[in-house]
Amino acid sequence: MLITFAVLLFLNIYCAQACQSVFYNSKKTTMLELCQIAAGNVADLQVLNHDTVADSVADITALEQTRLIVTDQNTRVIYDNMESTVTKGKYLLYPEIVKALEGNKIFHWNYHDGTMRSCTAMPIVSHGAYIGCVYMTEYDSEQGRLISSLQSTIFTITLVLEIAVILFSFLSSNGHIKRIKQILTSIRTVRNGDYSHKLEMSGHDELNILSSEFNDLIDRLQTSENKRNRFVSDASHELKTPLASIKLLADSILQNDMDMETVREFVGDIGNEAERLNRMSQKLLALSRIDARQETDAEITYIAPTVERVVRMLSPTAKNNNITVHTDLTEDYSVLILEDDLYQVLFNLVENGIKYNKKDGELFITLKKQEEDAVIEIRDTGMGIPEDALEHIFERFYRVDKARSRSTGGSGLGLSIVRNIIRRNHGRIHVESTMGSGTKFTLHFPIFEVEEEQK
Repeated sequence: MLITFAVLLFLNIYCAQACQSVFYNSKKTTMLELCQIAAGNVADLQVLNHDTVADSVADITALEQTRLIVTDQNTRVIYDNMESTVTKGKYLLYPEIVKALEGNKIFHWNYHDGTMRSCTAMPIVSHGAYIGCVYMTEYDSEQGRLISSLQSTIFTITLVLEIAVILFSFLSSNGHIKRIKQILTSIRTVRNGDYSHKLEMSGHDELNILSSEFNDLIDRLQTSENKRNRFVSDASHELKTPLASIKLLADSILQNDMDMETVREFVGDIGNEAERLNRMSQKLLALSRIDARQETDAEITYIAPTVERVVRMLSPTAKNNNITVHTDLTEDYSVLILEDDLYQVLFNLVENGIKYNKKDGELFITLKKQEEDAVIEIRDTGMGIPEDALEHIFERFYRVDKARSRSTGGSGLGLSIVRNIIRRNHGRIHVESTMGSGTKFTLHFPIFEVEEEQK
């Protein structure tokens, strides 16, 4: 606001000076022209006295309100058009006259108390010599009033503008302060845990944009909080079951007299539940590492060797379940992903294809190229996934058949890990399933071409 005041004050002064400058230039031109005419007329005279000078300047009509004095080279007054004065024959040592007799053209102008005073002096030159001086002065109250009126108008306009600026600044700052307080109140509300709070703010300025960004952030926080609560709830529920089983089995051993065979059986069950807890904790840690990992963590990995290693590691499991695994790895492609990540993705999907397959079933693993992507298809001949469950299978702790998942050691985290790894490596995963016919997972990874070194 201070800057605005300074600008308005500067404009006020500038306009006043500009107004006076216009009158100054106009008056200077007029007065010098009149003085030039008078000096030229007097210079042509053969005899320089009051009467001859009066006759030579009589036709200059513009001198009606202008005082004209003609002096000789010694500053003695020869002619004064104001007959009421007694300057005739006297010496006038005005600075303007003295300077004019030295060969200078003089013009002075000032404005004071509503009156504009103009003064000019010019030497009279005859045959290259200064024979006298023409001195003119004028008091113009009419133009003075005009200047005063213009300055008054400019001052009034400036004052109105300043008042308008003050009012606008007050209203604007007051509105901004209220809106900022509203934002601070909303921040405190959200800080206290109310993620459902929304910031309602009108307008189209930066604060409105800030409120929109704030609401988007709150939506994300609400989503994250819901996921966290659901994750904690699901994790607690999943961990509670094996812990309760372990406690029940341990209490049974302590409170009952059992033979060693029964004790060994109970201890074996306790070991199985502990192993299940271990697998679940390992997968939770894997999810945590995936979430914290930077996207730049990657390396060039060939797909076919990794597929072969996974099949080799899971061949005992497939044999135990009478599952035949078929691979089609005619062509190999390199992708930008950590080998351990690719191994974990394929291991989870192939293991699920074996565990949840039907008796004497088959599992098909195909590697091919589609446009600029390497495509991995993993298709089993199991019972399939219900249509209403397809959109949930990648959620943490979600299991289609909870009873069967627990019997096979499933935790409901494997597919969530798979999806997170694939997304972090700029890949895509798609699932198709038909009840009674099986399920097919399709993975897409951008191919990263590697130039072979010249031998």
